[in-house]
Amino acid sequence: MALRSIVVFCASSLGSKQVFSEEATHVGRTFAVRGITLVYGGGKVGLMGAVANGALEAGGKVVGIIPHFLNSKEREHNGVTELITVESMHDRKRIMNERSDGIIALPGGFGTMEELFEMITWAQLGLHQKPVGLLNTDGFYDHLLAFIDNMVESELLKKGNREMLLVADTIEELLEKMENYKAPDVPKWIQEEEI
Repeated sequence: MALRSIVVFCASSLGSKQVFSEEATHVGRTFAVRGITLVYGGGKVGLMGAVANGALEAGGKVVGIIPHFLNSKEREHNGVTELITVESMHDRKRIMNERSDGIIALPGGFGTMEELFEMITWAQLGLHQKPVGLLNTDGFYDHLLAFIDNMVESELLKKGNREMLLVADTIEELLEKMENYKAPDVPKWIQEEEI
């Protein structure tokens, strides 16, 4: 699968470990070197700013999408290639989905989780066939992955749906998994215009 653009969900703060910002910057640089457009939340702070700056410093293309009411909190990044201001969080995710060939979550909080799980749910429902990846920087997502495995063991999540979430410890490994991803054939439960 050709990955021309990837949306990255991540925190608007830097977190407690320097490795989070270092890896976010590395993700941005890796995208630029590989000719992958970064699509992200449009902020210049936190891990969002780090991934965008990494891509920009390496000559990459960066598309930021930010709701107008978050401009004061996430402070829009005026140095990106293209900045799109939208009305709502739903508009933000819809456009991110439209502008990307794949989805990656870096470390983050509730917002990152909400974005990741909405996109993986859309994949589960057959609304898109894009690869959805989790970059498990420094084991950040170990507990979440154990919880998801518990969903499977409890028979509340199908094993095939669990396998739709691609996980790796490095961006290089994750991109390889995403490039080789083949979406399962799932029936559409709802129509795309209903999302």
